[in-house]
Amino acid sequence: MQLYVFPPSPRARKPLAVVHHLDLPCEIKVLDLVKGEQKRPEYLKLNPNGRMPTLVDGDFVLWESNAIIQYLADKKPGELMPVDARGRAEVQRWLCWDLAHWDPACASLLFENMIKPVFRGAAPDPAQVKEGEDKFRQLAPVLDAHLASRDWLLGKNLSVADFALAAPLHYAGVGKIPVDEFANIKRWYGQLASLEAWRKSAPPPLN
Repeated sequence: MQLYVFPPSPRARKPLAVVHHLDLPCEIKVLDLVKGEQKRPEYLKLNPNGRMPTLVDGDFVLWESNAIIQYLADKKPGELMPVDARGRAEVQRWLCWDLAHWDPACASLLFENMIKPVFRGAAPDPAQVKEGEDKFRQLAPVLDAHLASRDWLLGKNLSVADFALAAPLHYAGVGKIPVDEFANIKRWYGQLASLEAWRKSAPPPLN
Protein backbone atom coordinates (compact mmCIF):
# COMPACT_ATOMS: atom_id res chain seq x y z
CA MET A 1 0.00 0.00 0.00
CA GLN A 2 0.96 3.61 -0.53
CA LEU A 3 -0.47 6.52 1.44
CA TYR A 4 -0.10 10.04 0.06
CA VAL A 5 -0.21 12.64 2.83
CA PHE A 6 0.82 16.09 3.96
CA PRO A 7 1.74 15.12 7.56
CA PRO A 8 0.97 18.45 9.29
CA SER A 9 -2.67 18.23 8.19
CA PRO A 10 -5.21 16.79 10.66
CA ARG A 11 -6.81 14.96 7.76
CA ALA A 12 -3.53 13.20 7.08
CA ARG A 13 -3.06 12.36 10.73
CA LYS A 14 -6.16 10.16 10.77
CA PRO A 15 -4.84 7.46 8.40
CA LEU A 16 -1.27 7.86 9.62
CA ALA A 17 -2.35 7.06 13.17
CA VAL A 18 -4.35 4.04 12.01
CA VAL A 19 -1.43 2.71 9.95
CA HIS A 20 0.89 3.03 12.95
CA HIS A 21 -1.58 1.60 15.46
CA LEU A 22 -2.30 -1.48 13.34
CA ASP A 23 1.33 -1.77 12.20
CA LEU A 24 0.25 -2.07 8.58
CA PRO A 25 2.82 -2.36 5.79
CA CYS A 26 2.42 0.95 4.01
CA GLU A 27 4.74 3.29 2.13
CA ILE A 28 4.20 6.88 3.23
CA LYS A 29 4.54 9.29 0.32
CA VAL A 30 4.69 12.92 1.40
CA LEU A 31 2.95 15.55 -0.71
CA ASP A 32 4.17 19.12 -0.22
CA LEU A 33 0.96 21.13 -0.45
CA VAL A 34 2.90 24.39 -0.16
CA LYS A 35 4.69 23.53 -3.41
CA GLY A 36 1.43 22.44 -5.04
CA GLU A 37 2.45 18.82 -5.50
CA GLN A 38 -1.19 17.77 -5.08
CA LYS A 39 -1.95 19.49 -8.41
CA ARG A 40 0.61 17.57 -10.45
CA PRO A 41 -0.94 15.59 -13.35
CA GLU A 42 0.37 12.26 -12.10
CA TYR A 43 -1.25 12.79 -8.70
CA LEU A 44 -4.52 14.07 -10.17
CA LYS A 45 -4.83 10.72 -11.94
CA LEU A 46 -5.11 9.18 -8.46
CA ASN A 47 -7.18 11.91 -6.84
CA PRO A 48 -8.95 14.25 -9.27
CA ASN A 49 -9.88 16.52 -6.36
CA GLY A 50 -6.25 17.56 -5.96
CA ARG A 51 -6.51 16.92 -2.23
CA MET A 52 -5.01 14.47 0.20
CA PRO A 53 -4.88 11.87 1.67
CA THR A 54 -5.05 9.19 -0.99
CA LEU A 55 -4.51 5.47 -0.47
CA VAL A 56 -3.34 3.10 -3.20
CA ASP A 57 -3.73 -0.60 -2.49
CA GLY A 58 -2.79 -2.54 -5.61
CA ASP A 59 -5.24 -1.46 -8.30
CA PHE A 60 -7.62 0.09 -5.74
CA VAL A 61 -7.40 3.84 -5.16
CA LEU A 62 -9.29 5.48 -2.32
CA TRP A 63 -9.55 9.10 -1.24
CA GLU A 64 -11.37 10.85 1.64
CA SER A 65 -9.74 10.40 5.04
CA ASN A 66 -12.72 8.88 6.86
CA ALA A 67 -13.25 6.32 4.11
CA ILE A 68 -9.54 5.48 4.16
CA ILE A 69 -9.41 4.84 7.90
CA GLN A 70 -12.37 2.47 7.74
CA TYR A 71 -10.76 0.55 4.88
CA LEU A 72 -7.45 0.35 6.75
CA ALA A 73 -9.17 -0.81 9.94
CA ASP A 74 -10.78 -3.69 8.08
CA LYS A 75 -7.30 -5.04 7.35
CA LYS A 76 -7.37 -6.25 10.96
CA PRO A 77 -11.05 -6.83 11.77
CA GLY A 78 -12.19 -6.07 15.27
CA GLU A 79 -9.22 -3.95 16.39
CA LEU A 80 -10.27 -0.41 15.41
CA MET A 81 -13.53 -1.21 13.62
CA PRO A 82 -16.23 -3.44 15.12
CA VAL A 83 -17.37 -6.46 13.18
CA ASP A 84 -21.00 -6.31 14.32
CA ALA A 85 -23.56 -4.14 12.51
CA ARG A 86 -24.43 -1.95 15.49
CA GLY A 87 -20.83 -1.31 16.40
CA ARG A 88 -19.98 -0.36 12.82
CA ALA A 89 -23.01 1.92 12.65
CA GLU A 90 -21.88 3.63 15.84
CA VAL A 91 -18.45 4.33 14.34
CA GLN A 92 -20.03 5.58 11.12
CA ARG A 93 -22.38 7.82 13.09
CA TRP A 94 -19.42 9.61 14.68
CA LEU A 95 -17.52 9.78 11.40
CA CYS A 96 -20.54 11.41 9.76
CA TRP A 97 -20.85 13.83 12.68
CA ASP A 98 -17.17 14.61 12.27
CA LEU A 99 -17.54 15.49 8.59
CA ALA A 100 -20.81 17.39 8.91
CA HIS A 101 -20.20 19.31 12.13
CA TRP A 102 -17.01 18.76 14.17
CA ASP A 103 -14.36 19.09 11.49
CA PRO A 104 -15.82 22.27 9.94
CA ALA A 105 -16.05 23.96 13.35
CA CYS A 106 -12.47 23.07 14.27
CA ALA A 107 -11.18 23.85 10.78
CA SER A 108 -12.58 27.36 10.83
CA LEU A 109 -10.64 28.17 14.02
CA LEU A 110 -7.48 26.54 12.72
CA PHE A 111 -7.72 28.54 9.52
CA GLU A 112 -8.27 31.88 11.23
CA ASN A 113 -5.90 31.47 14.17
CA MET A 114 -3.16 29.31 12.64
CA ILE A 115 -3.16 29.12 8.84
CA LYS A 116 -3.77 32.81 8.16
CA PRO A 117 -1.20 34.31 10.58
CA VAL A 118 1.45 31.58 10.34
CA PHE A 119 1.36 30.76 6.63
CA ARG A 120 -0.23 33.83 5.03
CA GLY A 121 0.87 36.66 7.28
CA ALA A 122 -2.74 37.78 7.69
CA ALA A 123 -4.69 38.66 10.83
CA PRO A 124 -7.65 36.53 11.95
CA ASP A 125 -11.11 37.85 11.13
CA PRO A 126 -12.76 38.47 14.53
CA ALA A 127 -16.22 37.74 13.14
CA GLN A 128 -15.11 34.41 11.70
CA VAL A 129 -13.31 33.52 14.94
CA LYS A 130 -16.43 34.23 16.99
CA GLU A 131 -18.55 32.17 14.63
CA GLY A 132 -16.09 29.28 14.89
CA GLU A 133 -15.99 29.50 18.68
CA ASP A 134 -19.78 29.59 18.85
CA LYS A 135 -20.05 26.50 16.63
CA PHE A 136 -17.45 24.65 18.69
CA ARG A 137 -19.19 25.51 21.96
CA GLN A 138 -22.46 24.28 20.48
CA LEU A 139 -20.98 20.94 19.42
CA ALA A 140 -18.44 20.17 22.14
CA PRO A 141 -21.06 19.52 24.88
CA VAL A 142 -22.43 16.67 22.75
CA LEU A 143 -19.05 14.96 22.65
CA ASP A 144 -18.20 15.91 26.23
CA ALA A 145 -21.43 14.41 27.61
CA HIS A 146 -20.95 11.24 25.57
CA LEU A 147 -17.44 10.78 26.99
CA ALA A 148 -18.50 11.39 30.59
CA SER A 149 -18.85 7.67 31.33
CA ARG A 150 -16.64 6.28 28.56
CA ASP A 151 -12.92 5.86 27.97
CA TRP A 152 -13.40 6.03 24.19
CA LEU A 153 -16.25 6.87 21.86
CA LEU A 154 -17.35 3.22 21.82
CA GLY A 155 -16.84 2.74 25.54
CA LYS A 156 -13.87 0.56 26.43
CA ASN A 157 -12.70 0.01 22.86
CA LEU A 158 -10.58 2.41 20.83
CA SER A 159 -11.82 2.91 17.27
CA VAL A 160 -11.06 4.88 14.14
CA ALA A 161 -13.70 7.37 15.27
CA ASP A 162 -11.45 8.42 18.15
CA PHE A 163 -8.56 9.14 15.79
CA ALA A 164 -10.86 11.05 13.44
CA LEU A 165 -12.35 13.39 16.04
CA ALA A 166 -9.05 13.91 17.84
CA ALA A 167 -7.11 14.91 14.72
CA PRO A 168 -7.71 18.70 14.79
CA LEU A 169 -7.20 18.94 18.55
CA HIS A 170 -3.46 18.47 18.18
CA TYR A 171 -3.44 22.16 17.21
CA ALA A 172 -5.94 23.29 19.84
CA GLY A 173 -3.38 25.63 21.42
CA VAL A 174 -2.25 27.57 18.38
CA GLY A 175 -5.72 27.28 16.85
CA LYS A 176 -7.31 28.66 20.02
CA ILE A 177 -9.91 25.89 20.11
CA PRO A 178 -11.54 26.20 23.57
CA VAL A 179 -11.04 22.58 24.58
CA ASP A 180 -10.12 23.53 28.15
CA GLU A 181 -13.78 24.27 28.83
CA PHE A 182 -14.67 20.59 28.40
CA ALA A 183 -13.09 18.28 30.98
CA ASN A 184 -14.14 14.97 29.45
CA ILE A 185 -12.84 15.91 26.00
CA LYS A 186 -9.53 16.99 27.58
CA ARG A 187 -9.23 13.68 29.45
CA TRP A 188 -10.10 11.65 26.36
CA TYR A 189 -7.69 13.56 24.15
CA GLY A 190 -4.89 13.28 26.70
CA GLN A 191 -5.40 9.53 26.83
CA LEU A 192 -5.27 9.28 23.04
CA ALA A 193 -2.24 11.58 22.79
CA SER A 194 -0.29 9.15 25.00
CA LEU A 195 -0.67 6.33 22.47
CA GLU A 196 2.49 5.41 20.58
CA ALA A 197 0.63 5.51 17.25
CA TRP A 198 -0.46 9.07 17.92
CA ARG A 199 3.03 10.18 18.89
CA LYS A 200 4.44 8.63 15.72
CA SER A 201 1.86 10.27 13.47
CA ALA A 202 1.58 13.74 14.94
CA PRO A 203 4.13 16.53 14.27
CA PRO A 204 5.05 18.86 17.14
CA PRO A 205 2.51 21.63 17.84
CA LEU A 206 3.30 24.95 16.22
CA ASN A 207 3.08 26.76 19.54
